[in-house]
Amino acid sequence: MPGGHPYETVRDRFNYMRRKDREITSRGEIEPIINKAFVCRLAMADENGPYMVPLSFGYREGSLYFHCAREGKKLDILKKNNRVCFEIDADHEIVESEKACKWGMKYKSVIGFGNAFFIEDMESKKRGLDIIMRHYSGRSFEFEEEEVNRVVIFKVEIESMTGKECK
Repeated sequence: MPGGHPYETVRDRFNYMRRKDREITSRGEIEPIINKAFVCRLAMADENGPYMVPLSFGYREGSLYFHCAREGKKLDILKKNNRVCFEIDADHEIVESEKACKWGMKYKSVIGFGNAFFIEDMESKKRGLDIIMRHYSGRSFEFEEEEVNRVVIFKVEIESMTGKECK
């Protein structure tokens, strides 16, 4: 579209990728990137503008799980506006060259959009914590109610996500 954006709707805008040769759309290819990543960057916005934080996370059945302290800016924003964007990346490798402008980076990444929901009941909170711990340890844990009550657990139900691979 001359002089305009290459997308026509909000959904197109969020799913638009200029380099189609690097795009990953298959959940079967996206989920391994999520599963090997160590950090999820979660972006949100309030009336003052955007805010992004790097977080430990877990992933299961189309949702990301997070835990955090019981108070803070992130929670204040999510209580007002639960729309979020996230970014996850893995498999980083620097590509060196004799010329500065020929340096590059190999990587795989995922960008997605969704809605954040606070998990309130004890069993669901324990399950959320276990999903996070399994992500890093590969095993299950038991959680005492006292420990669980010290944190907030929330999940992001993913509406859309796209992967990218730079080889």
